[in-house]
Amino acid sequence: MVFSSHIFLFYFLPLALFAYYALYRAPQRWRNVVLILFGYAFYGWAGPQFMPLMFGTTFIDWLVSLVIAHDRWDVWKVWHEPVTPLVEGGPRSRTQRRAIVISMTANLVVLGFFKYFNFGVDSYNALAASVGLESWQWDTFFRVILPLGISFYTFQAMSYTLDVYRGEAKAMRNFVDFSCFVSMFPHLVAGPILKFSYLADQLETRTLTQEKFARGAAFFALGMSKKILLANPAGKIADLTFNAGAIGCVDSWYGAIAYAFQIYFDFSAYSDMAIGLGLMLGFIFAKNFDSPYKSASITEFWRRWHISLSSWLRDYLYIPLGGNRKGEIRTYVNLLLVMLLGGLWHGASWNFVIWGGIHGGMLGFERSQGKHGFFTRLPRAAQIGFTFIIVVFAWVFFRARDLPVALAYCKSMLGFGGAQPGEGLLAGVIYQPYYFGSMILATIITWRGVQTWDWTRVLTVPKAALIFILFWLSILVMTTQAYNPFIYFIF
Repeated sequence: MVFSSHIFLFYFLPLALFAYYALYRAPQRWRNVVLILFGYAFYGWAGPQFMPLMFGTTFIDWLVSLVIAHDRWDVWKVWHEPVTPLVEGGPRSRTQRRAIVISMTANLVVLGFFKYFNFGVDSYNALAASVGLESWQWDTFFRVILPLGISFYTFQAMSYTLDVYRGEAKAMRNFVDFSCFVSMFPHLVAGPILKFSYLADQLETRTLTQEKFARGAAFFALGMSKKILLANPAGKIADLTFNAGAIGCVDSWYGAIAYAFQIYFDFSAYSDMAIGLGLMLGFIFAKNFDSPYKSASITEFWRRWHISLSSWLRDYLYIPLGGNRKGEIRTYVNLLLVMLLGGLWHGASWNFVIWGGIHGGMLGFERSQGKHGFFTRLPRAAQIGFTFIIVVFAWVFFRARDLPVALAYCKSMLGFGGAQPGEGLLAGVIYQPYYFGSMILATIITWRGVQTWDWTRVLTVPKAALIFILFWLSILVMTTQAYNPFIYFIF
């Protein structure tokens, strides 16, 4: 189920809000139960067979957190007793160390199996074939289906046990509250990846106000408009160009930029809608995008793009690896390793590894240049332009279905593709007024527009009228669009 669908807009969301607000005066925990039930219904809509998997990992992480907090295995005897956060940076017992290993292993094994089993088998078979050992290939009919949003809810659950182990958060005695954190439908399948310590207090105490609901509705409506009116047309252009085989230089750049717009407006729209839904339910989620294409460097880009993921990678991977505290060479290695793993987090494909490698390499290069490198002496507009070109070029590997297609597309972008039959037919579609106009509008909003986060701080009557018009226009357009995916649902 996606947010931009009739089922969600006209059935699921009204029913969820009605059930939630019907318990307005009830204890907070009852509203959390409602969110759990609707969260599992939302998740199970596409794959009910994976609901037990999410419940199982949730239960393990909750139980492990109590073991860590009480420093004993028989927590069923003391689970009801008050817990206090551990001392940050303090020593941990063997029980606590083993418990955190169990939690991390359980989460990573589940994530690794479902996300990388097929990739591992295919890579092994390709390697065996390349060295003439076809008889060693593993011929299996067994293929693993990727559970929806497993990367997101797994990272969120891992952040909980890690925060408890570090002493940055208090373990939750009540399974209902923790289960609500994992299964809450606004951020369940495509983020933002919320740290438990950020939401811990809100799970136990939060307020429902008209101001929150109004701003949440505005967030949701504007996100819906970005998705339908900007991301979907850009996505159609990208699909046509990437599926066209070899194409001309100009068309290939046009298609790559269209994909850059698609993934930005698609994912930022989802984040806006998730933040809006959270506000409507009384939660305040963290900002996830900060005009990333206005970045003057790749370093700045990762401070603005998918902020919740980059923060997670920094806090739970880059810093534990040593960050920049263990020498210059180790810093470059850590940057590259983190981005390679970040690429693999997005998908089991060598394309994602290359995409992560490009970003990791650029992060290291920029760090080596410092504040006085050639690039930093250029006008900011030129820095933004060069950064955007690098980002767009890297997106090709993110979007292409395999490595040969990505390399062929890059060849076309560099002017080595040559003229191809049927180019005029492709141009007749991708440059038609509707698609070209949506690209112009996306360009203006990307570099000159005001962010939803800032624009909705104060809602006036003219703003409300514009939001209403855009929302209903997006609904009308949605009824005519057969193309309506959310890109990050597959991660």
